[in-house]
Amino acid sequence: MDRYRVEPGAKVQLSRQDPDDLALSPGGKQEARDLFDDMVERIAELQHLMWAENKHKLLVVIQAMDTGGKDSTIRSVFSGVNPQGVRVTNFKAPTSVELEHDYLWRVHPHAPGKGEIAVFNRSHYEDVLIVRVLGLAPEERWQKRYGHIREFERLLADEGTTIVKLYLHISKEEQAKRLQERLDTPHKLWKFNKSDLEHRALWDDYMKAFEVMLAETSTSYAPWYVIPANRKWYRNYVIGRVIVDTLEALDMKFPEPAAGLEDVVIE
Repeated sequence: MDRYRVEPGAKVQLSRQDPDDLALSPGGKQEARDLFDDMVERIAELQHLMWAENKHKLLVVIQAMDTGGKDSTIRSVFSGVNPQGVRVTNFKAPTSVELEHDYLWRVHPHAPGKGEIAVFNRSHYEDVLIVRVLGLAPEERWQKRYGHIREFERLLADEGTTIVKLYLHISKEEQAKRLQERLDTPHKLWKFNKSDLEHRALWDDYMKAFEVMLAETSTSYAPWYVIPANRKWYRNYVIGRVIVDTLEALDMKFPEPAAGLEDVVIE
């Protein structure tokens, strides 16, 4: 998966990264789907082990343009896990109370505890994306946030949190297809918002903001992966592999049983 990992300090040009890339496809769509099904089971096993060991923490951050597939990624990749050990937080526009504090104030309480997987559907990165593109704060303010975020994530990592960040990379043409599908499908129409078109009109500005975000905040302790996401089955396969590899690298073990259980018989 190093193919899609953003190396610390590397310059990022999303126009050179193909959202239709299938370079790691094992043998076509069906084989990738079959392997992904196995990954879903493996993620469930590893999450159960993480919960039992109560030592490690995993934070998964997901960012994308509208229709990029954040919701469906979460549904697919974590479909087999025990909800007790996984928390998903969707960071929408900040509330009036949240705006009274610094922009990270609302984020930290949702970081994972021991034994937990936390998934951020959008995240603290909105404060260098939408805030930047729509001019919701002056440049001198949001420019400092890249450093804030690196240090915030360093704090989490130093305290035992493993961090994986996923940028779901779709093309402007693919977004158009997905927006049109929402309009044409009755049970998806509720997802469509006219503001989606306003953000779409700023596509180039968002791409620049994403490029800077990826370059400034991909670190050894909190790496970004640029996931080709035009093909949903390939997106799921790649992300499944990233999550499995990350969890397996933790080398987790079940706790030792309490002493004196050898002769216990339940009658």
